[in-house]
Amino acid sequence: MGNKLFLSIGEAMVELSQAEGGLWRMGFAGDTLNTAWYARACLPADWEVAYFTRLGLDPFSERMRDFLQDNAISTRFIARDPERTVGLYAIELHDGERSFSYWRGQSAARRLADDEQALNTAIAQSDVIYFSGITLAILEPARREALLRLIGAAREAGKTTVFDPNIRPKLWEDPQTMRAWLTRAAAAASIALPSFDDEAAVFGDSDIEQCATRWLRAGAGEVVVKNGGGPVAVSMSDGAIAILTFDSVKPVDSTGAGDSFNGGYLAARLAGEAPDKAAARGHEVAAQVVCRPGALVPREQIRLSL
Repeated sequence: MGNKLFLSIGEAMVELSQAEGGLWRMGFAGDTLNTAWYARACLPADWEVAYFTRLGLDPFSERMRDFLQDNAISTRFIARDPERTVGLYAIELHDGERSFSYWRGQSAARRLADDEQALNTAIAQSDVIYFSGITLAILEPARREALLRLIGAAREAGKTTVFDPNIRPKLWEDPQTMRAWLTRAAAAASIALPSFDDEAAVFGDSDIEQCATRWLRAGAGEVVVKNGGGPVAVSMSDGAIAILTFDSVKPVDSTGAGDSFNGGYLAARLAGEAPDKAAARGHEVAAQVVCRPGALVPREQIRLSL
């Protein structure tokens, strides 16, 4: 067990991705799991990475739990639900771009915040708490309230709290509700990691700098606006917003691009790198991930030069 704890809270799912010959490949993924995976790849050994969710008692839930344990992601905060199972999604690719189909109505993760005491215990033991807009979207409103209250208190206590809005409108009741909860989450986040294309569509931001400014005004302590391989906006410690550009790559599969950026960025920030240097680390990780199929590239294949 590491001396420090990175806790990722959310929903992991069974992933079906296209393989050769019209076959499908089964794996496990999900936005918060993906970021935990790449944080584990990039963080030193004195960090423990743990996943907080809820699984069923079925064989697929057992396989997922074993998969996490076998890949050095702690399952000690995972609860089990006798009435529900894990969600499933399928990825179809067209010229490197993805489309998704989901089956998640009976996902046990929708109850991940039902045991507030267990959630509070996990957060209290953690140094970094990571969650996403999907984490919020799948919860009942009262459970969203509880989660944000606990994470907000953790931020006030000096812990690093990280939020990726990861906007998925179909998961929310309506656009107004979605915008309200995502904006509220900013106040709980010492670091926010939005993606510009999603944000522009939902909030009407005209450029990445405006997007970063909106998140800062909403209460986030630090902001990085990802941009699908384009220029990235990074809020610096002096209050300025830097616009950074990186070498582009042609994606094979863009699944997990933003999540892997998050893992690399956060590992660099936790190692003491400045936000702009950490963004370069995040881009380095994401550029490798999008050149391989699937959301989770084996950790030993990730090469870090910085």
